[in-house]
Amino acid sequence: MATATNTQTASANLKAFEEKIKGQVADAKAKLDQFETNAKAKASATETSTIDHLKTAKQDIDRKLQDLKNTHDAHVARAKSEIEADVARFKSSVEEFGAKFKSSKR
Repeated sequence: MATATNTQTASANLKAFEEKIKGQVADAKAKLDQFETNAKAKASATETSTIDHLKTAKQDIDRKLQDLKNTHDAHVARAKSEIEADVARFKSSVEEFGAKFKSSKR
């Protein structure tokens, strides 16, 4: 009977250990899930902010194009040059954002 009691005790100890480990792993996983959720929220906020900035840049370009119609002939060349520079920066920023967005989603 001593062997049966030892086997039952060992089994009970193993079960208690297993439950303890499962609880610890579950707690750690819950924290990890929270970290992931926070990271996604931050990424989303960053992406949203970048998109808003890019939309504002596009609106500025649109406004400058409208203003170009009323620009004095002496200033047209300079205005066009500024618009071309803004468009180049805008396109570059969009491409850079797209590359970062794709790489962060992997």
